[in-house]
Amino acid sequence: MRKFTKNLCQTILIPLVMLTFGFTDVLAQTTTISGTVTDQDTKETLIGVNIIVKGKVIGTVTDLRGKFNLRVNQDPPLTLVFSMVGFTSQEVEITQNNVSDLKISMSEQTLLGQEVVVSASRIEESILQSPVSIEKMDILAIRDTPADNYYKGIANLKGVDVTSSSVNFQIINARGFNSTGNTRFVQLTDGMDTQAPALNFPIGNLNGPSELDVESVEFIPGASSALYGPNAFNGILLVNSKNPFEYQGFSAFYKQGFNHFSGTPGEPSSPQPMYEGSIRYAKAFNNKFAFKLNASFMRAEDWYGTDLSDLNKRTQGDLPTNPGANSVHVFGDEVSNNIGLLRNVGAIQQQANALGIGGYINSIPDQVVSRTGYDERHLVDYGAKNYKVNAALHYRVTDKAELSYTLNYGSGTTVYTGAQRYSLRNFEISQHKLELKGDNFFLRAYTTRENSGDSYIADLTGVNINDQWKDNSTWFGQYTLAYMGAIAQQGVGPGALGTTQQQAVAHGAARGFADQGRFMPGTPEFENASSEVRKNFIPQGSLFNDRSRMYMAEGQYDFKEEISFMDLQVGGSYRVYDLNSNGTIFADVEGNNITISEYGAFAQAGKRVLNDKLKFMGSLRYDKNENFDGQFSPRISGVFTEKNQNFRVSYQTGFRMPSTQAQHIDLNVVSARLIGGLPFYRDKYDVFTNAFTLASVNNYVAAVGAGASPVSPQATALLQPITELPALRPEQVRSIELGYKSLLANSKLMIDFAYYYNVYNDFITQTSVRKAPGPIFPVPTSNAELSINAINAPTLLTPITIPGRENTFQTYTNLVNEEVRAHGAAIGMAYNLPKNYSISGNYNFNRLITDIGEDFLSEFNTPEHKVNLIFGNRKLTKNVGFNVAYRFQTAFDWESSFAVGRVPEVHTVDAQVSYKVSPWKSIIKLGGSNIFNNRYILNYGGPTIGSIYYISITFDELFN
Repeated sequence: MRKFTKNLCQTILIPLVMLTFGFTDVLAQTTTISGTVTDQDTKETLIGVNIIVKGKVIGTVTDLRGKFNLRVNQDPPLTLVFSMVGFTSQEVEITQNNVSDLKISMSEQTLLGQEVVVSASRIEESILQSPVSIEKMDILAIRDTPADNYYKGIANLKGVDVTSSSVNFQIINARGFNSTGNTRFVQLTDGMDTQAPALNFPIGNLNGPSELDVESVEFIPGASSALYGPNAFNGILLVNSKNPFEYQGFSAFYKQGFNHFSGTPGEPSSPQPMYEGSIRYAKAFNNKFAFKLNASFMRAEDWYGTDLSDLNKRTQGDLPTNPGANSVHVFGDEVSNNIGLLRNVGAIQQQANALGIGGYINSIPDQVVSRTGYDERHLVDYGAKNYKVNAALHYRVTDKAELSYTLNYGSGTTVYTGAQRYSLRNFEISQHKLELKGDNFFLRAYTTRENSGDSYIADLTGVNINDQWKDNSTWFGQYTLAYMGAIAQQGVGPGALGTTQQQAVAHGAARGFADQGRFMPGTPEFENASSEVRKNFIPQGSLFNDRSRMYMAEGQYDFKEEISFMDLQVGGSYRVYDLNSNGTIFADVEGNNITISEYGAFAQAGKRVLNDKLKFMGSLRYDKNENFDGQFSPRISGVFTEKNQNFRVSYQTGFRMPSTQAQHIDLNVVSARLIGGLPFYRDKYDVFTNAFTLASVNNYVAAVGAGASPVSPQATALLQPITELPALRPEQVRSIELGYKSLLANSKLMIDFAYYYNVYNDFITQTSVRKAPGPIFPVPTSNAELSINAINAPTLLTPITIPGRENTFQTYTNLVNEEVRAHGAAIGMAYNLPKNYSISGNYNFNRLITDIGEDFLSEFNTPEHKVNLIFGNRKLTKNVGFNVAYRFQTAFDWESSFAVGRVPEVHTVDAQVSYKVSPWKSIIKLGGSNIFNNRYILNYGGPTIGSIYYISITFDELFN
């Protein structure tokens, strides 16, 4: 055995390692090159030009005098690639061992469509010949964005949807089915999936690099599972940071801004300051070792949630105000009860008799009444902040392999809208990555670790503050007795209901009586109760206790050095979720962590034919999650190029695994208990016994509110029983995309068009049911059945929120017998005008074709029409530039487990003017987002967003 192992190492492993790491380069003669790089037009030297040896990782950058020195362990010939954003890249062949004083002149890039992208096929290719629709922001686009930060500027790209839960928390999406926590979209930062393990969706830029360290952003709308695996369903976003070998020196940034101008009632009455700053330092030593360190911070007064719209309008009847109101941004009013049920409570009858109003027991209406809640501003921490540290160590093992360690750490406070409003307070999320990378391969392993800090549920905080002051039984009992007394005082006869006006007066008096002594915001009693609730873990309090983890290992190899007649890449990945919420999100009580493992592998091949005019690519990926059957994801595409015109067609597939919460959530959110879609949770809560769809229950409640008896056939016939739901499984999408991208007018006009048609199978959705304590017969035929109705049917009028006794459950399931279809199109144009002016714009269309029905949430949540227009000039004068962006989207319906409602149309204008201060190596920027302060929301239940005005200064040691 030992001899066999030795022979294996000698014949296979040692040559493979030498080939991979380039140890054979030691035998090669050293080639040295030095020179200077200048601007072809101004003749000035260029600082920070990136110089790479083609086919290797070795390279350098020009110094503060525009000079460079490079040593390569390779005999000539070899090719150097000179590149710099804003300039046309050059390839220079070196044919001698020693080249000194090489003169390179680089011309400013004025033509469109010259970008190189890697995300579309996981290999470098021209953006014009990408097999799928793709957008890119480079360093200059990031620097010149008129938005108040580059991440928000992504919204100007073609096909992008952005949702905002907070001033510092944005969610990116594409092609419909948008949400405030988008599990259909993948965001990678330097190859690391940025999803929070307990949430399963990207967390925006809360732990990503600052704009000082971002080299590029690439965005692909549409299914990308064939290359990127689970959940690359609606699209993928790649954020690439700067390599410390290529971007060295010191840079710093500070921004001072203000928001909350002309706020609505309940918001700050005067503008509030915003602060943002970052520093970056990178240094390379002997072209072998390099490091970088980034630190950044931001602080702001967050956008407020001020929507007082009633989510329970069906319970109002014909009263002028709804006693059972559940306002969007009021918390505590989720607790409600049908006071008509108290007619049969002996204690209520006894107390009424003692008060002399016992004869009015039948004057109690079948009316849902909610407890008095607290406005969101009293329960949510609006002190938004974000602190980040990003660091990396890079070591070039050889000229062909680079080893690196990366840390991305973020902490802070923000607000997230999910099934409830969550105040993410003093959270932490960190990522650690170890990667070995060459020109034709990479191996990486990383972990994502989250700490919920002091994060809590705002809704539950309001509920528990009320409960600390007065328990629900006492409050509803006092309300009911006060109501009876108010009816009697108005001269209504015993047992009569009275007029609508008399009932409205009675409800007002009853609430006033029951609320006597209530803890009021700003008082010591309220603050003490709030603090007590927020420091106790769910379910006793509202505090999360999450320490979930994700572990990921993946690799890829490109056979470009072994195979010349075609392109071939292979790769694989393995991921483990370690869910540890200590029972505050998942059913992982008493340290019983829940783990989920999944693995996948892919292969991709490409071939050019017809004199390289036609490029075929095909890929196939297989993924397996331990809880579900394996998934195959094929993709095939073709791109035909004739001069500067590119026609493409692709058939793409994608899938998304049910999220960690879709599988394992077990959380009481007051209005319902959220449970995972795995069979264990349905059995645990016996969900389908005496259960009815919540949509039919809402119709029943509306009928009772309109005056029908809750035990009448008219009302109970509306109830739709539900006895089972399909077993949860992955969702699939099949997509056909047609595209055209061309350069016209001497390469100064670029047109990009795409149309997609998507078909979804096993569509993952959520549905809600409400249970009765016993059977209900819609059409009673005997007195016995009538008595059963009288006991059980009215219990459906209101949710029971006591943990362990809940009657309302929201769970995940699939639409297995129906295909869901959607389609859309996008067209973008960019034109370089004379004298450095440029204009660009895009139009986006998305429509859901299938009507999913009222029993399920479609959550398409995307405007049908959207327009972006950008006009600017980076060099209006030698030192002055500007950029203006206009964005419009039509109104649309928003569906989520938190709220359902209408999002009005949006019109915003962002603008900035920049001034270069060359002696200081700095740029001063004055600008604003939504400069006309057209207040808007991006999701129903989200905050109201206004204008931000700012001034910033950026210093860069390598500034040209």
